[in-house]
Amino acid sequence: MAGRTKTSSAGLAIAEETRVAETARAVLKGLVAYNAAKAGRTQWKRFAVSARDKDGAIRGGLVGYTMWNWCFVELLWIDEALRGTGIGTDLIAKAEAIAVKRGAAHIYLDTFSFQGDGFYQKLGYEVYGELDDFPPGHRRIWLKKDLA
Repeated sequence: MAGRTKTSSAGLAIAEETRVAETARAVLKGLVAYNAAKAGRTQWKRFAVSARDKDGAIRGGLVGYTMWNWCFVELLWIDEALRGTGIGTDLIAKAEAIAVKRGAAHIYLDTFSFQGDGFYQKLGYEVYGELDDFPPGHRRIWLKKDLA
């Protein structure tokens, strides 16, 4: 722990941590156990899809995971020189196919207004949440799509 410590009503010390990884592991372990007790095991499984050139260099890719009956797209990137060529659509289609194969009925993701606003809607995604001025002058957007 670092900085000032405050004592909670339960008698526990509340402080900003310097050992972030240790705290993150403890929080994750507790949260996973709690969620499993309430909603069942998640069968969380990560996947990646890449777009490689003839030399094997990754020019675009997607990282996501499936959990319960949902898929989450964590990351999607395409080399700027290749944007607008259909690679993004192909990566999303492959991710959706992986999700369905794993039993997901839905998929969701987030993006910024300067990244994929409009792109995902063309693929059937609908906006279900937005934060204005995040980052300043832009929006953070959450989108989802039913796969089944």
